[in-house]
Amino acid sequence: MENFSKKLISFALVALVSSGVSIGAYSFLNRSKSISDNAIEEAGSKYAKPVAFTPVSNRPAIETDFTKAAASTVNAVVSIKSTTSAKQQQQGMMQDPFFEFFFGQRGGGNMKPQPRVGMGSGVILTPDGYIVTNNHVIEGADILEVTLNDKRSFNAKIIGTDPSTDLALIKIEAKDLPTLPFGDSDKLQVGEWVLAVGNPFQLYSTVTAGIVSAKARSLGMISTGKTMGIESFIQTDAAVNPGNSGGALVNTNGELVGINTAIYSETGAYSGYSFAIPTSIVSKVITDLKQYGTVQRAVLGVIIRDINSDLAKEKDIQIQDGIYIEEVSDRSAAMEAGIKKGDIIIAINDVPVKTASALQEQVNRYRPGDKIKVTIHRGKDTKTLSVTLKNNQGNTEITKTKGIESLGAAFKELKDNTKRELNISSGVQVVGIKAGKFQRAGIRDGFIILNINGVNVKSVDTIESIFNDIMKGNSRDKVMFITGIYPNGKTGYYAVDLSE
Repeated sequence: MENFSKKLISFALVALVSSGVSIGAYSFLNRSKSISDNAIEEAGSKYAKPVAFTPVSNRPAIETDFTKAAASTVNAVVSIKSTTSAKQQQQGMMQDPFFEFFFGQRGGGNMKPQPRVGMGSGVILTPDGYIVTNNHVIEGADILEVTLNDKRSFNAKIIGTDPSTDLALIKIEAKDLPTLPFGDSDKLQVGEWVLAVGNPFQLYSTVTAGIVSAKARSLGMISTGKTMGIESFIQTDAAVNPGNSGGALVNTNGELVGINTAIYSETGAYSGYSFAIPTSIVSKVITDLKQYGTVQRAVLGVIIRDINSDLAKEKDIQIQDGIYIEEVSDRSAAMEAGIKKGDIIIAINDVPVKTASALQEQVNRYRPGDKIKVTIHRGKDTKTLSVTLKNNQGNTEITKTKGIESLGAAFKELKDNTKRELNISSGVQVVGIKAGKFQRAGIRDGFIILNINGVNVKSVDTIESIFNDIMKGNSRDKVMFITGIYPNGKTGYYAVDLSE
């Protein structure tokens, strides 16, 4: 029995392409227009209200004829083929300039990795081709091919990714596409019928049925490498398998209520439960990705714990429903609002929160600068405090994806006589170094970039293209591995961290 927990369930991401809280520290804000034409306008209240989608009137789960819901869904669910080229795979140790510098070309140059292909699903959101899927479906891919239910295929580009929620927004160039209306995942009830629609095992347009088994599940399976992921899954017993990842979870009205993401399995195939990201999170994330290129993540500024019997006994807590505040960060939104260590959060904007994952789901709907109501239990008193959410930098600014200027340098294309003198065929020279990522990496004025992540640099456009691909999620790690030379002939190898 002592090994039972180790043998118990592995969390498998349900696509052939896979990747890999301070819970109060992260939140999303949701005031801007959604990418859906049905977005509800901003609320007039002084307290922020998240964008919703219409229609949101879930029908009671009393009907078991799913034909209409299935028929209205399959055409809006696509198959996504993600291809990682051999060169892209070699960008790790095989193509790492530091590896080659110290050890030479591995295998004497004879190793020829084959392209890796993975399959997943996605959901069409707009008639002009915006599609939501899982981040792990497209992560690391340099070619994305989307196949519609009518067998038409398109190349897709990545608009933005959010590893913290395992969501991504991609786009194909097409018109008059079938779409799925957003439903209200808040109104889903345990025991309600739902359908999972996707492309498991490359079996296109597969529909399975199940019921909502639980809500606001946190599995601890999403990790960005620096922080824990943001999880508040809908748990169902609808069959989901590899290839379903990124597909639709719909109610009996045929409304999207979640994006299928994971299964609970020892084998990697369906064996009981599956998990979907609710539309309450999806709508916020995709709106931010489309509008800003990155998710506007707000910080409440507290470290929290779920209340259990042991904690209740230790802290003499008289209530079980709520989230215990273990620490409050200095100069945080929570501290400025008067929230203290030992308080118990019981509601956000009058919506009860009983667990940490439920708190995540509620707070993650807002952006930095939005004002929310946080109801706490302190001693024998219950108080409602006004909190203005902040971002990770401790302010209320909205951020956009940083451009190539964040590298902190200008670039100059080489003249032919310079190339001849240095015996090189191409390259771009770094000029005007200032405070930025290049300077922190140790690059100095005059350095000539020859290669970035295995790609020969022939122009400034090449640098910008590589930078944009990395920032949009086309690379596993947000790092530029740069090789080049200085005008005196000295070789330079640098790793530029773009995630800082």
